[in-house]
Amino acid sequence: MNGQAQQAYLQMQVKTASPGELTLMLYNGCIRFMKQAQHCIETRDYAGKNQYIQKAQNIIEELLITLDPQYEISANLADLYRFMQSQLVEANIRLQVDSLQSCINLMTELKDTWAEAVKLARANAPVQEQA
Repeated sequence: MNGQAQQAYLQMQVKTASPGELTLMLYNGCIRFMKQAQHCIETRDYAGKNQYIQKAQNIIEELLITLDPQYEISANLADLYRFMQSQLVEANIRLQVDSLQSCINLMTELKDTWAEAVKLARANAPVQEQA
């Protein structure tokens, strides 16, 4: 798929996604960027490392902003997101692959749990009649 077609496909995915699916996309993107940052540290591409860590931090910031404080779990998620932010800062400054890996592991757990919740929500959603 060429670059323009891929971009159009991704834009359509975002436009038609449910809020749960959008969160899942953010988790997947964050994991991808952290893995790319990890690879950059291993290959001594420090500019790339910084770029990918910043992208992951931006996603985590977006996840923090979208939390609904009326739910108790939001406080727990906020703590996890802030922890990951601090680990990413450490990884960026000190070139710590272990800090990145712990963030990847945490984000993967969150993504897997969220994917299951999205699947359950879809299964329990009422069927809509077509006009």
